[in-house]
Amino acid sequence: MSITIPEVGKSREEIMSEMMKAREKDAKWEEGRIFSLVFHYSDEHTEFLKEVYTSFFHENGLNPFAFQSLKKFESDVVKMVANLMNGDDNVVGCMTSGGTESILLAMKTYRDYARWKRGDRYLVPEIIIPDTAHVAFEKAGEYFDIKMIHAPVNRDGRVDIKAVEDRITSRTIALVGSAPNYPCGAVDPIFELGELAQKYDLLLHVDACIGGMVLPWWERLKQNVPPFDFRVPGVTSISVDIHKYGYSAKGASVILYRSIEIMKHQIFVYVNWPGGIFMSPGMLGTRPGGAIASAWASLMSLGQDGYIRNTELLIDTVERFQNGVKSITGLDIVGKPCGPVFAYYSTDKDLNIYAVADLMEEKGWHIDRQQKPPSIHQMINPTHRNIVDKYIDDLRESVEKVRRNPDIQKYSKAPTYGMLANVPARGLVEREVRKIVERIFTGEFDMEKFGEQERGNKILNVIRDLIANLGISKKR
Repeated sequence: MSITIPEVGKSREEIMSEMMKAREKDAKWEEGRIFSLVFHYSDEHTEFLKEVYTSFFHENGLNPFAFQSLKKFESDVVKMVANLMNGDDNVVGCMTSGGTESILLAMKTYRDYARWKRGDRYLVPEIIIPDTAHVAFEKAGEYFDIKMIHAPVNRDGRVDIKAVEDRITSRTIALVGSAPNYPCGAVDPIFELGELAQKYDLLLHVDACIGGMVLPWWERLKQNVPPFDFRVPGVTSISVDIHKYGYSAKGASVILYRSIEIMKHQIFVYVNWPGGIFMSPGMLGTRPGGAIASAWASLMSLGQDGYIRNTELLIDTVERFQNGVKSITGLDIVGKPCGPVFAYYSTDKDLNIYAVADLMEEKGWHIDRQQKPPSIHQMINPTHRNIVDKYIDDLRESVEKVRRNPDIQKYSKAPTYGMLANVPARGLVEREVRKIVERIFTGEFDMEKFGEQERGNKILNVIRDLIANLGISKKR
């Protein structure tokens, strides 16, 4: 279906009405029924950030000389986050559009640094990452011709240090650890990774996109948090998202390096363009001023006391959730999470967690399914503190219903999930996902009817539920 710009512009009232109607199908995050994607501190904080964002709506972070206010905000944010990560005065960095860009930049910088240091501009390097590392590292590998070598994790969800060392070769240039990882919320043994990095003269990136703005407060409240920041010798870069547990507007992350000697390989400069000399510290040219300004405003307005008070609530809410899950026979927590992220799974071979997920969705919850192992993912925020009891009650009812009615597992999508977990099916899954993306961007895909239009295709229905970040709103 072809869509053109209207010949005559619509009224603002009509436009807003149409947009609000389209929004009716979105996940109801305000009700606490979604466990990812949205990070909400309070209504008052959100209204304040909206005011800040619109105040810098037209400003552009591309040119620091034209908009010196944005450069000040960015510089302050980088310094505040570097301080939070226990960096010294040599730590440098910049703001990015999000965790993925921060990770992409770190990996590209590592590649170029290694090629410079080794005197081999054609080096195809290897970087060792945990199986649980964010998929952005795989994207970096594909974009920048870096081979990502996977290392398994132990039962606690932390990467196996011996397996990492066994995978180090002459092509290895760096190691990666998460603080925490997304799938189960475990913090990798960063100190031990740092020792390996120093032993073999490697770089070490810590992905603290989730934990960077919450684990420091977790630690201050006497919780057991493994060392993960610049206090660890061997750590050479850290990525931290401000728009997650820093509660800024979307589009705000920070990439930090231990020194300019590494970061200088991130900077792009071109002097022969007719339009003038061009310089960019990151991937983007234009950078929305509102995102930079709101990150600064969020840090300044909440302050350490605000983040600590919020973390106290998070700790209590996480404990209530985890205790509730563990009180249900047949369910347990995956690994040993540290922070506000965790996952739970079925310990009973006769209780399929995906069948439980289906029933939870029928009760109105937006469920994030995972694989390896089959599990349900939870990322806790302040909006969840008032719905813990309701969630656990619904979860208990769903588990009991699956136990009472074995046919639910037979006729739900659960068997198809199991089939997709087998290695021979992975190629089929990738092909189907690629087809979906192609259809989205050629206009042949109806998101509203995804699932209905493929009613006879169980595989596509399951792919819909497992898709983590495709921009598809799962129909509930």
